[in-house]
Amino acid sequence: MNQKLNREQGKLKMPVFEYKGTTEDGRQTKGSIQADHLQQAKTQLKKDNIFIFEIKNKENKKKENLNLPFRKSVDIKTLCTMTRLLATLIKSNIPLVNSLTTITQQISHPVLTPALTQIRNQVNEGQSFHKALSQYPKIFDTSYLSMCEAGEKSGTLDIILIKLAEFTESQAELNSKIRSAVAYPLLITVFTFCVVLFLFTYVIPKITELFDDDNLIPWHTALVISVSQNIINFWPQILIGFSVLFFLVYRWVKTEKGRKKMDTVYLKLPIIGKIIRSTAISRFSRTLATLLKGGVPMLKAMDIVQNVAKNTVLKQAIKEAQSNIREGEPIARPLQQSGQFPPMAIQMIKIGEQTGELEDMLVKISDTYDFQVNTEINSLTSLLAPAMIMLMGGIVAFIVFSVMTPIMQMYNQI
Repeated sequence: MNQKLNREQGKLKMPVFEYKGTTEDGRQTKGSIQADHLQQAKTQLKKDNIFIFEIKNKENKKKENLNLPFRKSVDIKTLCTMTRLLATLIKSNIPLVNSLTTITQQISHPVLTPALTQIRNQVNEGQSFHKALSQYPKIFDTSYLSMCEAGEKSGTLDIILIKLAEFTESQAELNSKIRSAVAYPLLITVFTFCVVLFLFTYVIPKITELFDDDNLIPWHTALVISVSQNIINFWPQILIGFSVLFFLVYRWVKTEKGRKKMDTVYLKLPIIGKIIRSTAISRFSRTLATLLKGGVPMLKAMDIVQNVAKNTVLKQAIKEAQSNIREGEPIARPLQQSGQFPPMAIQMIKIGEQTGELEDMLVKISDTYDFQVNTEINSLTSLLAPAMIMLMGGIVAFIVFSVMTPIMQMYNQI
């Protein structure tokens, strides 16, 4: 009795597969079947003389609908941790499905964990690993998928995953440096804006009640009072105007022409332009080196690294270089003709091609420009922070001076 009950319970826990197909006499049919895995379900349907043209795990479909409803991206540090852990498990000769099971138990993340659970189920059903990953483009980008595909085909998935982990770690470190450089000036700007807004909307209206004769007020005081009154009286119109202006600029930047124009301007800025260019070259070099070391062909690798540049001008230069490479040219010449890559990077690529050590040379280029980015960010921070403090302090000092001048005049008259 107990054994029968256990068998019934085990049967109830089996995955349910929904299928569509045709019978022996050509009639279309659909339904569901319980089986331990996908292959068993297919075998059973084949015995029933049903030709399958679509079959899905019903439970996976439900999970896919329930999970990842809003937030679909994963931070780069979590992705790096997952990649390195998976590489370690596979290198220890643990099967891929078991490795994915272990990771889902070790990593608790609202997006990555359910995604990995679904990926594990698909791999268990016979799906290739990179195709299972491709269903989550917000988590795993094109370069990640291409590397995993190359690793699966060459049987070196563990080595490829270690390279991916190292790559994502370097990108996370670079992104962290850039965010740190921007954070302090941005914090100063926001704080000063709040102080100025408080002065204009609360302090100045209270003080201006003391001024009886507007003719005796200095021009700078009159200007500050006028700005304060306009902000108080017309703040809805000002807010709507700035919102509309921001929306129009945002829409324009999203167009191909607007994005290209803005990217061109960014590259010409004194210090910021150098940081953007150095960052793009570093990402281009490291990504290309990682892809080539992972066994991805040059043309496909060049197609992938176009999106890494994050700048339409540099992206166009890489795209044109890819066309020339397809015609048999070496990579250095078309990059040089674009005029967007510094001479040092071009020379190092040429040497790498001539010596047959292009991948290692690309890594050195990336390390060099990472160092330059770090130096340029430190220079920008050392210059920008004091400049922002002086500018914002000057604005606040001007407002305070404009308000205090007539008060001091009234005091001297008394």
